[in-house]
Amino acid sequence: MKFNSAVILAGGKSSRMGFDKQLIRINQQRVIDIIISKLNKEFKEVIIVTNKPKYYKNYENVLTDEIKKKGPLSGIHIGLKKAKSEYVYFTACDMPNVNTSYIRYMKEKIREIKVDACVTNYKDWIEPFNSFYNKGLITSIEQRLRNDERSIYTFLKNRDCFFIEEEEARKFSPTWDMFLNLNTKGDLQKYIRENRG
Repeated sequence: MKFNSAVILAGGKSSRMGFDKQLIRINQQRVIDIIISKLNKEFKEVIIVTNKPKYYKNYENVLTDEIKKKGPLSGIHIGLKKAKSEYVYFTACDMPNVNTSYIRYMKEKIREIKVDACVTNYKDWIEPFNSFYNKGLITSIEQRLRNDERSIYTFLKNRDCFFIEEEEARKFSPTWDMFLNLNTKGDLQKYIRENRG
């Protein structure tokens, strides 16, 4: 049960897209369904955390934030609380490029040493998704959210994390497409062009 759970965070304001990103479709298929299909091959449990549960009436394992209006860290919080496994994989509903080879690589790294999270460095920042978090973080996340401290970056910098360097991660994704976010209509159109057929 160590790595059986994945969580898709489906929230945010979608202000740059012009419509709710939870509803993005490619070839008549919702992007979130594409992500779920890929994750189902690697995880026994896939959870959706959303601020719009009405979009998911026919889906299983749909949650809303317990601590409201505190950003993505709230989604990580409820995902960790409800997931069955010790380590939980997190991604976002606008990240269609699930890289199972990289997921398996992260699992192997975590098996070698017990950590609070396994995340990837990018330049002077981190990639908070396409990452694993440990259920042991629940209490400390609650404390931060109660204090209105929402930054995932700041939170993780003060935890016992395994940071995968960008150079290493690019061996699995040379163009960094496994961290692609479909933030704008231009991003979406480019993605559709590049993935035809």
